[in-house]
Amino acid sequence: MSDTERLVRFRLLDEDFAFYTGISEEEMAEILALVRERFEDGGSLPRGTVPANKVAMLACLRMASDYLRLEKEFTAYRQTMRSHLSKMTDEIEGLFKEGV
Repeated sequence: MSDTERLVRFRLLDEDFAFYTGISEEEMAEILALVRERFEDGGSLPRGTVPANKVAMLACLRMASDYLRLEKEFTAYRQTMRSHLSKMTDEIEGLFKEGV
């Protein structure tokens, strides 16, 4: 453990968790809010007799799926923006060449 790490404790799915992290309290609160939303408010996750570790795995898989989808969307967005910027740059250079 480094000097910048601190112990974080929380409860999720009726289980207590504790670990050391260097993440700020604000970031940790945001992360826990997202995880709790996925587990506790994510109505499509199985409940009842399904073991907590399986529910956790399903939630992790969904988060990974969301991450990959967002990564693909961002890559497509970045490519679109680069294309637009390139066209705008060409148009501006054309205006300067024309002496406008």
